[in-house]
Amino acid sequence: MADPIRVTQSVTVPEAALAVAFTRSSGPGGQNVNKVSSKVEMRVDLARIEGLRDDARARLQALTASRLDAEGRLLVTSQLTRDQHRNLEDARAKIRDLVLRALVAPKRRRPTRATRGSVESRLTQKKRDSVAKKLRSRVGGED
Repeated sequence: MADPIRVTQSVTVPEAALAVAFTRSSGPGGQNVNKVSSKVEMRVDLARIEGLRDDARARLQALTASRLDAEGRLLVTSQLTRDQHRNLEDARAKIRDLVLRALVAPKRRRPTRATRGSVESRLTQKKRDSVAKKLRSRVGGED
């Protein structure tokens, strides 16, 4: 079976949370495509990931919502290369990257106000534009 995926020192995707299947790839390989199962389908049980805090687990769930199967497991596929082992490593890297992205808490937006100078410069520019547009209009209204 697959080895555990170490994301950080405290976060690990254990071997028991992973299920790997190999199928025929639609990628490069010529006639070899029809003979060798080089495509990797890796399923991850998100509930079994060790060391993941609740907020990070919720972010991971939201991040991978479109990739979840009927049982709620994350489905990651790789058919990047003709080599089964390299596709397996690519799928493992994809899982690791997704979990790492979920570990990063988004920064809270702090509401700010425009400075007095920026407001004044915007208003003076609006007046300049208004004058320029008035000068483009017809003089006298004759047709």
